[in-house]
Amino acid sequence: MNREFLCVLCPKGCDIVAEYTEGKPPKLISFTGATCDQGGEWIRREVECPLRTVSTSVPVKNGSMICASVRTDEPVPLDKVMNVMAEIRRLHPEAPLAIGDVLLRSPAGTGVNVIVTRNVSRM
Repeated sequence: MNREFLCVLCPKGCDIVAEYTEGKPPKLISFTGATCDQGGEWIRREVECPLRTVSTSVPVKNGSMICASVRTDEPVPLDKVMNVMAEIRRLHPEAPLAIGDVLLRSPAGTGVNVIVTRNVSRM
């Protein structure tokens, strides 16, 4: 199978065409278009085990703001993003919150934490 990807590692944004086998997991066979070694490693990860950092916001009880921004402290497998989001949606922390506070440990069994990325004081 062939597919075109846009590399996101640097501002160049190389168009990379990857040939890979379908399966669980897919395997990269070859690629063209990467202008640096980092692009080659990126396309391998993107084809064989894509990861994403999840960023969103959660409602805050008794806070100076109605929501606090949160994110995972490490990327999670792409196929687990929706499950991670489902667990985050159930969060309704109480203020005060500080940057770096862990609100959720290992959502969807990922082993990462969901952390606060904005201070919210108590009302």
